[in-house]
Amino acid sequence: MTTASNLERILISIAALIASIFVGGIVVLAAGFVAQCSQPVLFFPGVGYSCYNPVSVYLELFTGPFSNAGVFGETLQQTTILLLTGLSVALAFRAGLFNIGTQGQFVMGSMATAITVPLLASSLPGGLVGGLILIPLGLFVGALIGGLYGAIPGALKAYAEANEVITTIMLNFIATFLSLLIVSTWFKDPNSTNNTQTARIPDYAMLDSSIFPGDFSLVALAIALSLVAAMTWFLARTAFGYDLRISGIQEGAAAYSGVSAKKMTVISMGLSGALGGIAGAVYILMVTGRWMPTAPAFGFDGITVSILAGNNPVGAIFAAFLFGMLKVGRVAIDFNLDVPSQLVGVLRGLIILFVAMPEFFRMLGTRFNVGSNSAVATDGGEDQ
Repeated sequence: MTTASNLERILISIAALIASIFVGGIVVLAAGFVAQCSQPVLFFPGVGYSCYNPVSVYLELFTGPFSNAGVFGETLQQTTILLLTGLSVALAFRAGLFNIGTQGQFVMGSMATAITVPLLASSLPGGLVGGLILIPLGLFVGALIGGLYGAIPGALKAYAEANEVITTIMLNFIATFLSLLIVSTWFKDPNSTNNTQTARIPDYAMLDSSIFPGDFSLVALAIALSLVAAMTWFLARTAFGYDLRISGIQEGAAAYSGVSAKKMTVISMGLSGALGGIAGAVYILMVTGRWMPTAPAFGFDGITVSILAGNNPVGAIFAAFLFGMLKVGRVAIDFNLDVPSQLVGVLRGLIILFVAMPEFFRMLGTRFNVGSNSAVATDGGEDQ
């Protein structure tokens, strides 16, 4: 896998997807034989009745997200946020760093946006003018706080030799409780007596969702796609992007060429955190309109998106869309089929596991230069 071409890796991923569907179908049938139901859907001579039809389950899983405009909007909403968190993780991976803290950066960025926008809304004009000021400002604040929070484990790794996996995991917990403390102490909505949450963001400062029903914005998707293009150009076409990749692949070579690996580590984690913070800001401005302590695990899901995409920004678009489909398809099955949600979670997990594991082993081989005496780039290509 470390020397596989892009086409070979795509074919491997397709084969892994087919294998996961086949294994998942067996799991569904086996669960159907032991389950109890009033109307079995399949009968196998000599085996018995099964309460679940794997074909129906998979059809609902993959077609449910497209059943109507509202559900499709939900799929695109999930895709947008997952794409941003996937980019966050991918950027760190391309620098040779494991940012497991995107969830914490997501939480801190969302909190900063949810606090800043309502505070400034009272002193700014409303309507279109206010929205044009507050929306970019909310995104900037989310990126700033997320970036600063991401730079902390980068600095700890660079100057204290602390493992970034451990520090980012711990900072996820810190972000959860620190944000709860800040909001409950200073920025709690005075009109909310029982729930710890910030004041509601004005409607004119929310990302518009008029095209599709539900909480989805084409503007938010356009922002995410713009960041994909920017990150692709940054990594492939700029000297700084090249230095970022080389500092993670060959620290000695980077130092020989005058690049400070320590400085690059801090910057890389900061940029990664900024993308996580933007994801949190988009979540607030597009979905909830206020900070609440029950933030979904988009940051952790971003790790899966990045691995599925091979840390490629363009590939992250398709990986995020697949993962968004699976999340929404699970809800469609809950509504339309008498299948336990736990079983649907197993199917989704199998699909992700089978598709991600080949890429995961490729990344491990890349990191330890398995199968090659030359340095291997984080994107799978050899560094000449």
